[in-house]
Amino acid sequence: MIETQNLTKRFGRHLAVNSLNLSIRKGSIFGFVGENGAGKTTTLSMLATLTAPSSGKAYIEGYEITKQAAQVRREIGYMPDAFGVFDDVTVMEYLLFFAECYDVPRGTAERRAKNLLEWVSLTDKIGDYVNALSRGMQQRLEIARCLMHDPSVLILDEPNSGLDPRSRVEMRSVLQNLRSLNKTIVVSSHILHELGSVADEIGVVRGGELSAIASIHVLLSHSTAFRTLWITGVAETSQWERVLRDDPQVLNVKFVNPGVEVVYAGTIDQQAGLMNNLLGAGIKLYQFAERPTDIEELFLRLTEGSESES
Repeated sequence: MIETQNLTKRFGRHLAVNSLNLSIRKGSIFGFVGENGAGKTTTLSMLATLTAPSSGKAYIEGYEITKQAAQVRREIGYMPDAFGVFDDVTVMEYLLFFAECYDVPRGTAERRAKNLLEWVSLTDKIGDYVNALSRGMQQRLEIARCLMHDPSVLILDEPNSGLDPRSRVEMRSVLQNLRSLNKTIVVSSHILHELGSVADEIGVVRGGELSAIASIHVLLSHSTAFRTLWITGVAETSQWERVLRDDPQVLNVKFVNPGVEVVYAGTIDQQAGLMNNLLGAGIKLYQFAERPTDIEELFLRLTEGSESES
């Protein structure tokens, strides 16, 4: 597992990470979300023992990141947001080099490399030069590289950075497959919905502080607890308000010409009742549809209280 206790990093007068307290359970996938400059990369760099904290502590698999850095490095596979590749080195040579850095026996390394390349869909590139691969292929190769010494923890900083839409889909598939390895994974992104189908839990960092955390299971359970309805029709604002105000299942109303967007907590049958009430009030409806609730919208609804308090 991963645990931080008031983890803080200053660069001169700039407070990059401020008293971060976090606990990530073993075998889970934690999504670390925040805008560029929010403190994600600095936090992950500290966890990877590449940046020394100004104060506070962090533990990975029970090892403290500053006093037991060598042990921590054995436990982690770290993929930075920006990385260089060697010229004139093949994909297989690249993986074997890093395996040797961790004293992985040659035979074991060769078998593991072949298995990992198949796993990240790069088997046909085994003899190609790394610098000739596309950005998306290099990103997937980096994940294979992180796994060559079979670490218990993966730290992935913006693995989707710079990828085209097709490569993002391929990377998402790789990240979803990581779950089967039963490793503890921290993955960052500045786009929340990229992690929605991957992470067990999501935390938002703003200005170097962890402002909110929510479980994906909680988000998904709430997605069935309330829905967003898009209703269009011809009516005066007062007509809309009169019907919607009297329905206890209406949680929020947003007027968007030529209709309304309604956050609704009722069942399908209650939705039908709402539609009948609107028609009964003389409103001519053109559309009454349920809009899929985006995971980002759910997260913001569930955490707006905790964010305002932080």
